[in-house]
Amino acid sequence: MFRLTLALALTAAPLAAQQPTTPPTPTMPGAAAAPRAAAPQLRAPVADTGIFSPVPLPEPSQVRSADGSPGPRYWQQRVDYTIKARLDTTAKTLTGTESIGYTNNSPDTLRFVWMQMDQNLFRPGATGSLLNSSDSRFGGAGFQGGFEIDRITQTAAATARKGARAGSTTSGTLRTRLDETMMYVALATPVAPGRSTTIDIAYHFNIPEHGADRMGRDGPLYELAQWYPRMAVYDDVHGWNTLPYLGQGEFYLEYGDINYEVTVPAGYIVAGTGVLQNSAEVLTAVQRARLALAAHADTTVAIITAADLTSGAARPSRGGMTTWRFNAKQVRDVAWAASPEFIWDASNWQGVMANAYYRPSAVATWKDAAKMSRFTIEEYSRRWLRYPYPQISAVEGPVSGMEYPMVAMEARSRTAEELFNVVTHEIGHMWYPMIVGSDERRYAWMDEGFNTFINSFSEEDYWKRSDSLTRKGEAQFVFRLDQSGTAQPIMTPANRYQNNNNLGSLAYVKPSIVLLALRNKVLGAEVFDTAFAEYTRRWAFRHPQPADFFRTMESVSGRDLSWFWRGFFFTTDALDQAVENVRQTDSGVVVLLRNFGPAVMPVELELTFSDGTKQVVRYPVEIWYAGDRYLARIPTPKRVVQARVNPDGFGPDIIPADDMWKSAP
Repeated sequence: MFRLTLALALTAAPLAAQQPTTPPTPTMPGAAAAPRAAAPQLRAPVADTGIFSPVPLPEPSQVRSADGSPGPRYWQQRVDYTIKARLDTTAKTLTGTESIGYTNNSPDTLRFVWMQMDQNLFRPGATGSLLNSSDSRFGGAGFQGGFEIDRITQTAAATARKGARAGSTTSGTLRTRLDETMMYVALATPVAPGRSTTIDIAYHFNIPEHGADRMGRDGPLYELAQWYPRMAVYDDVHGWNTLPYLGQGEFYLEYGDINYEVTVPAGYIVAGTGVLQNSAEVLTAVQRARLALAAHADTTVAIITAADLTSGAARPSRGGMTTWRFNAKQVRDVAWAASPEFIWDASNWQGVMANAYYRPSAVATWKDAAKMSRFTIEEYSRRWLRYPYPQISAVEGPVSGMEYPMVAMEARSRTAEELFNVVTHEIGHMWYPMIVGSDERRYAWMDEGFNTFINSFSEEDYWKRSDSLTRKGEAQFVFRLDQSGTAQPIMTPANRYQNNNNLGSLAYVKPSIVLLALRNKVLGAEVFDTAFAEYTRRWAFRHPQPADFFRTMESVSGRDLSWFWRGFFFTTDALDQAVENVRQTDSGVVVLLRNFGPAVMPVELELTFSDGTKQVVRYPVEIWYAGDRYLARIPTPKRVVQARVNPDGFGPDIIPADDMWKSAP
């Protein structure tokens, strides 16, 4: 049938369109030239660049599979740290040493490494200070500091002669080159595939009062993050990831085990990533007994009370300095906070200790913080992936909201609702990106966006309410920005956002809004949740790229979602569905649907009949294959008085005013 139809079409085509497109055969010398036919008028070629065309993703490989999972030859580096640090609260400095065990699992021999030197954001003239004013959220309040490296050496395993005992060699000072917040380190001994090396560093830095809202100090309270030189990621996509830290874009780090100890004044209480190793040395017998009780309690147990702080019973009766030792396994970072004024509450969920540390001045809102933390751990474990760490610590202080493995820093907050929203957000980051280790510098949406998405369920579940009006307001905020002169797509790296509105939209709100649309309007809750949980499981403790997420969602759902990624992630395409006209017939109703914007979505069409009843008819996104108009024919004996697309208002539609048609009175 196809060949016959095609032949008839060619027969009916104009003569000019059937002329050969190759030049005529040259004539023999001396022969008369044949008359030359008029050159055909050919149309310009058409490329497949429409909304339904495939998204140009990187080619799959043995490292990253076509279905979005890690391939059989997937690899990533391992980094283990042993850190010792001393806090000087008089000089407001931190002095430390670290030993970095670096294992090269890549197929490449490494002759140099790169390290993250985040404190250099506060050096005079740093690029970050040119982009963020000193009093802005990501500034340093005019502070001048930065890492000072006192020593850096390498210890490499020596090649042993046959029958001889293997040893090691330690280099002299390694040659380094600072590039603001990144440091190039030339290795004395290259690291071959499958081999390890050790880099030892001695360093110190002045502690900023306002550390770009990610760390800092407030009177005697210290929140220490980005407090040691950290290895940059070497991966199969970019090699060394050397994008600078400019305050706004966050972090991309390797996994390993970290043992660290911090020496602080004896009156201080320390909350940190990992498990406290020397509780008998730093906690009183009463505190240890209370912790043992909290380990089996699903209600909040007071470990240190305000009365303990007032009476002095909170601390062991000795002066000088005290060393707190922690161990954290399978983490990408560690952070800690210390204060002589911490009240400490704890609760437990299935072996996970949920802690809250806060000052007496924050009691009004923070008295339920341990309960909030416990609820959040249970919520996300039930929905996406069980929390794999032994504890979570919510810490009150000057940082308005920041996350590190097992540590969530939050400000005091004015109300319980405001506090919960920050607590559940920062603890949500334990999943994205602390467990699923995405590249936050390039793809902030895989961190903040995913987290904002899962927060929408947590907030509704905790308060037992619907946040539909909030979601609608967020959607209008996002899609108005998409029509502004500074609009950028979600895939824009965080350091390149043109303003803070774009930060809020592209990193946080828009990814959440469109993922909710994908869940509720395209795939359905069960299919989406299964796919999203599978992505989380596949890439736990690994380094996913956007293509890995896109492919996982498609392979698990069984749907080609190129149109969705293209419209809402790679472009600022607008969606505007409308009901243009309605015509009643003897057999039913015919509705002319329009898709005015370049983005597409499935259609939910709600019909209201003259008797007051309603009917919802759903059409798949494929109805737009043939263009921006679709005639929907619905058999019904009833008379339609109103037709509306996107009836619940949750679709990402930019102009709700044209969603509805009403019959004349």
